[in-house]
Amino acid sequence: MPDYSKMLALIAACDDPAKLRQWITNGRKEKQKEIEDAAFRRLIAILPMEKPGTVEHDFWRTIHAFEHVLTEERGKTTRLARTRQKVARVGEIETLKDWAISTRSTEGFDMLIERGMPELAGEAIVLRHAGRFEPVVVAAARTRLQEAGVDIGSLPQGGEEAQ
Repeated sequence: MPDYSKMLALIAACDDPAKLRQWITNGRKEKQKEIEDAAFRRLIAILPMEKPGTVEHDFWRTIHAFEHVLTEERGKTTRLARTRQKVARVGEIETLKDWAISTRSTEGFDMLIERGMPELAGEAIVLRHAGRFEPVVVAAARTRLQEAGVDIGSLPQGGEEAQ
């Protein structure tokens, strides 16, 4: 297995979205999944303008991740226009609440679970920032993740409002 430690260190320190997107492309072409994944995760970490560690930052990481994946799959820029409109109307917290208590999972939830990124699902954000949500919302988020086969204990913890 090749040692990508220098490249991974460069990616971890990079704040240039164009470079990160190029590393994602190169990693995919060269079948270097570790490089592709690291560049993708760094890209979605730096794109949100909100303060890292907040529910808002986590929310926008998810939106950027989903838009990136859809853009690559469809071969054209894809934005989640309806989600962005809803957030403009009701905010990130209410949008996450609606996702968690909905009787059906969202397309984004299913896509993130299928691609092994459950920590980016809105329901995972609710758990990380449980103090910002009513107990019924947190319980619904936990149930949806568990029903999808996600090991809740393996999800990253944190967030300044987490309990």
